[in-house]
Amino acid sequence: MESKSADPGFWNDREAAQSALQQLSSLRTRIQRWKGPRDKLDDLLVLAELAEEEDDETVAGEIEAGVKSLSRDIEKLEFQLLLSGEYDKNSAIVSIHPGAGGTESQDWAEMLLRMYTRYAERSGYRVDVLDLLPGDEAGIKSVTLEISGAYAYGYLSAEKGVHRLVRISPFDANARRHTSFASVDVMPSIEDDSEIEINPADLRIDTYRSGGAGGQHVNKTESAVRITHLPTGIVVQCQNERSQQSNRLTAMRILRAKLAERRQQEQEEMIDHLRGEVKDIAFGSQIRSYVFHPYNMVKDHRTGVETGNVAAVMDGELSEFVEAFLKWRAARRQAPGTD
Repeated sequence: MESKSADPGFWNDREAAQSALQQLSSLRTRIQRWKGPRDKLDDLLVLAELAEEEDDETVAGEIEAGVKSLSRDIEKLEFQLLLSGEYDKNSAIVSIHPGAGGTESQDWAEMLLRMYTRYAERSGYRVDVLDLLPGDEAGIKSVTLEISGAYAYGYLSAEKGVHRLVRISPFDANARRHTSFASVDVMPSIEDDSEIEINPADLRIDTYRSGGAGGQHVNKTESAVRITHLPTGIVVQCQNERSQQSNRLTAMRILRAKLAERRQQEQEEMIDHLRGEVKDIAFGSQIRSYVFHPYNMVKDHRTGVETGNVAAVMDGELSEFVEAFLKWRAARRQAPGTD
């Protein structure tokens, strides 16, 4: 691919060239991910040999620190082998919707938005808001994000489901305890997938004026786009871009992601039927509880992992939950009677 990219006519087809460069960049990253630890190992072996030849014990601490660092790198590589799904390496599209409960649930949805934004920033991912509908008094009615980076979907797939909050409501004058719910949907971001064909005749495209913040241009023109996929009834929308064309392209990416997710769910359901298993975690079921009162605890109901440091979790410290889920999922897939 590097040789082809150096051909004089490589940029004659700009779109194909950009796609090839993206694929090349992804391959380089994958190779370097394994080459880096190997180079570190070679350097440590050379350093150890020199120290032994010269009977120099002063570098022992440096070698020990290098071995510990190398061990952490290898653990990360082993863990990434759990991310072997068809779209695990892709970026992710995350949608958050509050449950019943009005302002209370809408505020909870906004808290989750902040949590995932901080998690993405900690992980070195980029966050783009594709669509956001503010709440009437506080919080949000819905939000769709694109979290871009290698394996973002693989990691964030652990967050799909219903999240439950228990706290003293800041919106209750009597300071009573409230329980709120919000659903999180996670889909792979797919720029182009020949296996997911979308027939233009199957689409109904509506335009309307954007709501909320965005300036005069956004609010006075019909730049917002809503696309309905007639065969499945899936509806997607985007209003955060300035132009109708940009919103249309973004909405099509969200639709492609939803169709990929639907196909993946159908495949999983078929496999479960063939295995004769009953899924203990159905789509939309409660996966995690966040308790702020009468005690502090966040507990994942699938893996049993829990922590009392609620503040850290809400600040994006999700790695413990995500990694435990991926290991739990891998164990279920390798359970007796499965292939």
